[in-house]
Amino acid sequence: MVDKLPGDTVIRSALPYDAEIIAHIYNHYILNTVITFEEQPVAAQEITRRMADVSSAQLPWLVVELSGRIVGYAYASPWKDRSAYRYTVESTVYLDPAFLGAGFGSQLYEALLAELRLKKVHGVIGSIALPNEASIRLHEKFGFRKVAEFKEIGYKFGQWVDVGYWQLILKGMDA
Repeated sequence: MVDKLPGDTVIRSALPYDAEIIAHIYNHYILNTVITFEEQPVAAQEITRRMADVSSAQLPWLVVELSGRIVGYAYASPWKDRSAYRYTVESTVYLDPAFLGAGFGSQLYEALLAELRLKKVHGVIGSIALPNEASIRLHEKFGFRKVAEFKEIGYKFGQWVDVGYWQLILKGMDA
């Protein structure tokens, strides 16, 4: 999948050689935020393994490039292991912090949701560590609606963190 966007922006399927920059982007959030509950940086090899898991589930992992530089990524992973959940995924989007607010998250989400519709996914779940107004706005822009909030279920950097779940039902898919 390659999507040419205005200017020098391209959205394409992630490749194994992208793992190093993806790890770099993700590690910023691990080390500096409560957006992810991972607490130790991940190596490119681990990202490569995770990309393979997503690929083996026949789900998309996308990157957005600006003038050849990866500035963000998005992917979908199976929501749960039980077979009845097979039409539901969890979505993930991360951007290089230098490119927040420039519209790349929206471009990635639009492309990710288009791919998921082609794969006949029915439900998409977005989990958001709270507070995170930017992520909430991004999800709700695409029609996600808040369906749950769990209080103090994560503990990172000496603080309890709440998590909210947003859900989108993709129209036109019958199991």
